[in-house]
Amino acid sequence: MRQIILDTETTGLEPSQGHNVIEIGCVEMIKRRLTGNNYHQYIKPDRDSDEGAIRIHGITNEFLADKPKFRDITADFLEYIRGAELIIHNAPFDLGFLNAELKRNGCSEKVEDICSIIDSLQLARRKHPGQKNNLDALCRRYGIDNSHRELHGALLDSEILADVYLMITGGQTDLLLAGDQEAAADGSVAVKKLENATSNLKVITPTAKELAEHQQFVSMLDKKSGGDCLYSKLAAQ
Repeated sequence: MRQIILDTETTGLEPSQGHNVIEIGCVEMIKRRLTGNNYHQYIKPDRDSDEGAIRIHGITNEFLADKPKFRDITADFLEYIRGAELIIHNAPFDLGFLNAELKRNGCSEKVEDICSIIDSLQLARRKHPGQKNNLDALCRRYGIDNSHRELHGALLDSEILADVYLMITGGQTDLLLAGDQEAAADGSVAVKKLENATSNLKVITPTAKELAEHQQFVSMLDKKSGGDCLYSKLAAQ
């Protein structure tokens, strides 16, 4: 499954009032691993940004003056996201703006026509009802460092949201390292076997103190993941 974590920055709050998308940031993830194949684009709007919006994202009208218009980046953007599962925090906001831009520029497709959508805000609200579930609050809850986020930014927020989404949906999904896996013909992952090494392996037995510290660490992971720590589940089997 190809997943794309997506965020936008805009000139204001309402596309129905002629506000525009001025930044798109996307982070690609395949099998819950970031690929580095990201998409980032600043866009020249048809109007100036509201002062309130500039205070949030810091993107000035002067900075956007020489950037491409939305119609100039539409084809590349749609090609990048087509067929993916989009993960968006408060999806109706970003989709409303993107679809308004597509319609305004003569495109008959909507984002939902070519992608499936996951709203990570709704996921967070179901997992943490009655609590704050904005990006900053979720970073604090899951111990994710966002100290470099002084202003909102589409690509930066997408990178942070990728970490948040992985934690919301269970954190680490397997205990295998990338170098210890190989793909089977059906796309599944198998563990590589060590050849002629069993007789030479040195077994080191952990001390009682090390076992206690390990259990304390696993308990912390289990608490932070809301009871979804894979290690705890496997140990209980």
